Amino acid sequence: MAREACSAVLVTLNEAARLPACLDTLRFADEILVVDSGSTDDTVAIAERYGARVIHQPWLGYGPQKHYAVEQAAHDWVLCIDADERLTPELRASIEEALTHDRAKACRLTRRNRFLGRWLRHGEGYPDYVVRLFHRAHAQWSDDDVHETVLTDETPLITLHGDLLHESETSVGAYLDKQNRYTDLQAAALFAQGKRAGVAKLLLSPLVRFIKFYVIRLGFLDGLPGLVHILIGCFNSFVKYVKLIQMHRQQTKGTPP
Repeated sequence: MAREACSAVLVTLNEAARLPACLDTLRFADEILVVDSGSTDDTVAIAERYGARVIHQPWLGYGPQKHYAVEQAAHDWVLCIDADERLTPELRASIEEALTHDRAKACRLTRRNRFLGRWLRHGEGYPDYVVRLFHRAHAQWSDDDVHETVLTDETPLITLHGDLLHESETSVGAYLDKQNRYTDLQAAALFAQGKRAGVAKLLLSPLVRFIKFYVIRLGFLDGLPGLVHILIGCFNSFVKYVKLIQMHRQQTKGTPP
């Protein structure tokens, strides 16, 4: 059976520093499509140098932007990847095999996160399963503004061999800035759904998260990087609900949240 044609699809904004390492692992793709939302660095020039087709699209939100990008792809099979991610040789081979045998219309990848200079092997950092290879007639990105996911009715999902390597932070400061933006979006989404939070949520959500990832999923085996990674995740859970509480109080006072 001939291999199905596949488009590698990326959404970018000022990713010149990390983009080459990503694109180096995508040369096997029949098309590389980059949807850029207004980069002011060399992102577009680098993408074009690698032979990518570049489309300019103002930012729509994480889920909508990726949905838009998939719709612009030349092929129905798409591999969605972020600029701070790259394929291991084993994963690339597994992707090509999946495209040849066509055993499923959506496949999940095992993502390994790098934090404080260490590739995490436990906790939240690994295995971090994500659906990234799919036929767009059978799966599509959700419309979530943050923590978007690929929605599909395909069962069971095939898990491909090899890792999707994720450089999850360039510096702790940049990582925290990103987490602050994420908690803004998460709180806004909960507010729009009419969700509320109280003292129980503030206290129990971080605690449950810590027990789940640090103890049950053995995050303690990743040493200090694993501990810091999980503690930041617990703090994010706390901050998300603080921001939600603030939005409801502003609404009560007649102040737009």
